[in-house]
Amino acid sequence: MSIKVTVIVKKEENWYVAKCLENSVASQGKTIEESLENLREALELYYEDNIPEVVNAPTFITTLEVAL
Repeated sequence: MSIKVTVIVKKEENWYVAKCLENSVASQGKTIEESLENLREALELYYEDNIPEVVNAPTFITTLEVAL
């Protein structure tokens, strides 16, 4: 079985932090690819004990500019 999750990757100092939006599991790496691979491993461990609820809702991600 496999599922698709929504992931956001942010640069924080010398690390890339990848976070799954569905469950807040996060991991990091020196590169984007490494952070995603580390997150994949973390999610596999997370879902060993937590069976995901499969939802086929569309996801919309955008940016928003806010005047300060």
